[in-house]
Amino acid sequence: MNKLSKAAPVAVILILMASWEAIVRAAGIPLYVLPAPSDMLKSFASEFPTLMGHAGITVLEAVAGMAISFVVGIVMGVLIDAMPTFKKCIYPILVVTQTVPVIVLAPIFIIYMGFGYAPKILTVVLMCFFPIVVSFSDGLGEMDEGYLNLVRTYGGSNFQLYRIVKIPSAMISLLSGLKVAATYSISGAVVGEWIASQSGLGYYLIRAKNGYMLDKVFACVLMIILLSLLMNGVIKLFGYAVLPSARRRRRSTNKRIR
Repeated sequence: MNKLSKAAPVAVILILMASWEAIVRAAGIPLYVLPAPSDMLKSFASEFPTLMGHAGITVLEAVAGMAISFVVGIVMGVLIDAMPTFKKCIYPILVVTQTVPVIVLAPIFIIYMGFGYAPKILTVVLMCFFPIVVSFSDGLGEMDEGYLNLVRTYGGSNFQLYRIVKIPSAMISLLSGLKVAATYSISGAVVGEWIASQSGLGYYLIRAKNGYMLDKVFACVLMIILLSLLMNGVIKLFGYAVLPSARRRRRSTNKRIR
């Protein structure tokens, strides 16, 4: 049953791709209108070296933005949990930052920060730090008071309270936010590259679109999807490394499958 549940999404994707291929071939749809999956894969293979060169720039921007978002998220999450007044002041601002489309802010960033990496990285930060802050602060706030009182009984300071109890217990929530942010990170970098860039997948995507080379557009989209999944996978590996409970659950699940 478990193997069937894993195979089901793959089967659905294959059926959709086969239907897409059949419709394009049967209707004779031109390449510049809608390429077939086979055309997309051919373009992906032929353009792979070029795509990888642009992908390196995009990944660099995404990783830098994720690193900044992680640090900002940890600091703000602790402050929000430790200082209720700070939460009341800053939380509405955090929500407002998510109501403004990043594509609107990106040109403003370029005006003030130039055409280098900085505006693209800041775009990634704006898309990634919110899920990290919210998930981490919620995880800190859901801690069982019994554990906190036990640490206080033994004379633990607030710093020890967070280091020994709160932060370790909130790691699962933090990882959930990191998985969401990691998926957004590549998209954030691409959005920043749309506005003004001489390299990166966003730059490649715009050039291919302007040339009506839709097979290359879809090949670039495929690369973006793969990189987003890769970023999400890296966060999962990080979770297995820092959470012994995740490793134990993984082992028990594998044993049940066998």
